[in-house]
Amino acid sequence: MSTPTVLVLPSPTQGHVIPMMSLSHKLVEHGCNIIFVNSDFNHERVVTSMENINNNDSSSLYSSPIKLVSIPDGLGPEHDRVNFGELCDSMLSTMPSELEKLIEDMHMKEGIKVTCIVADVYMGWALKVANKLGIKGAFFCPTSASVFVLQYNAPNLVADGILDSDGFPISESEKPLWLSSSIPGMDIESCWWLRLFDPLVEKRMFKYAIHCISHSNLTEWCLCNSTQELEPEAFTLAPKLLTPIGPLLPTTTSSLGQFWKQDMSCMTWLDQQPHCSVVYVAFGSHTLFDQRQFIELALGLELTNRPFLWVVRRDPNCTNYVSLPSEFEGCKGKIIGWAPQKMVLSHPAIACFVSHCGWNSTLEAFCNGVPLMCWPYFGDQFSNKSYVCDGLKVGMGFDSDENGLVSRGEIKAKVDQLISDEDTRSRSQKLMEKLKHSMEEGSTSSKNLSKFVTWLKE
Repeated sequence: MSTPTVLVLPSPTQGHVIPMMSLSHKLVEHGCNIIFVNSDFNHERVVTSMENINNNDSSSLYSSPIKLVSIPDGLGPEHDRVNFGELCDSMLSTMPSELEKLIEDMHMKEGIKVTCIVADVYMGWALKVANKLGIKGAFFCPTSASVFVLQYNAPNLVADGILDSDGFPISESEKPLWLSSSIPGMDIESCWWLRLFDPLVEKRMFKYAIHCISHSNLTEWCLCNSTQELEPEAFTLAPKLLTPIGPLLPTTTSSLGQFWKQDMSCMTWLDQQPHCSVVYVAFGSHTLFDQRQFIELALGLELTNRPFLWVVRRDPNCTNYVSLPSEFEGCKGKIIGWAPQKMVLSHPAIACFVSHCGWNSTLEAFCNGVPLMCWPYFGDQFSNKSYVCDGLKVGMGFDSDENGLVSRGEIKAKVDQLISDEDTRSRSQKLMEKLKHSMEEGSTSSKNLSKFVTWLKE
């Protein structure tokens, strides 16, 4: 068997780059060469982050078994890449030809022959490029299996008159949507593309997602960052395509792929805190709070009278400027810009995780037996929250007041309730043990990945 050279193409957001980098490390362990393709914009962030960690020495980037390269996303430096509708339209018109050119240039100039493209399902057009160039192609799903199944079935929901051609519900109904008798009904309004704040963006994202998923006929593989044990019902709805290989967690030995430098000082601080005492608060790479909500969160954390570790993103590209209230003392807490989250969640001092419920964060909490306080912001985070709270019962959510705010009193009350809830903690621990087995050699996920590598090497 030959050594496969796999080109990995994530959707250009931190929450998609991280699991695809974890997959890349797994493939390296199985004897594959990896070319990891970010957008130019994100590639610069990754390189800068690594140089900051290594005191401006970028040599570690070039000694890595994962080759980092980039292609343009079609947007200029002045564009707001949080506008997903604009970003996706630009990617679709620019990146296919740029990807093709990259592959051909590497072959002609460096003698590198790509044997397979593994594309994020939200970059599904890349399978058409693979097909054109006569190389193998596979999908990777960085979200839950349930979210993938919903997106995969969206054309059927349009055909059945549940959604219009733009992805919006045709009629208001309180009846739940049933994709299968084996999967609990869901609120149609929880579809991820209906949680993007702007109807125009939602429409564009729905059409883009349907376009990407339409290329699934070009592959026999869709690797999913989940497990059979975690979502058995969802995997029954796409058994010939959806293959669980998760949970894929970041490696502790490498921060490759991070957009921001991780503040390791928090680990020393955690070592000084009592067992199961710290409230960890992190909302991922996209969540934005207005000043009023930010103040309530700060004062709510202080009101708990517990030690807290709070990640407040300091991104120069972020247009959301908020400041701590003057009365905030924060003497029991530590605020950092970006955390080594896998290490944080595995620390014995952590009592609970106040989270946006992104799938990566949710999986990391599951795998460490940490109960979740759910505060979803957009997209699939709302369906993830439902799964955490109503399906697995390993967390709870906050309630907003009449002004739409989660008050400081609500934050204190719910955090106190969750930390003192032994049943929820017990379920979290049992789920952790179940997922440990799914990461071991010989597990379903492990066997599936081995089968995929065998297919790559054929």
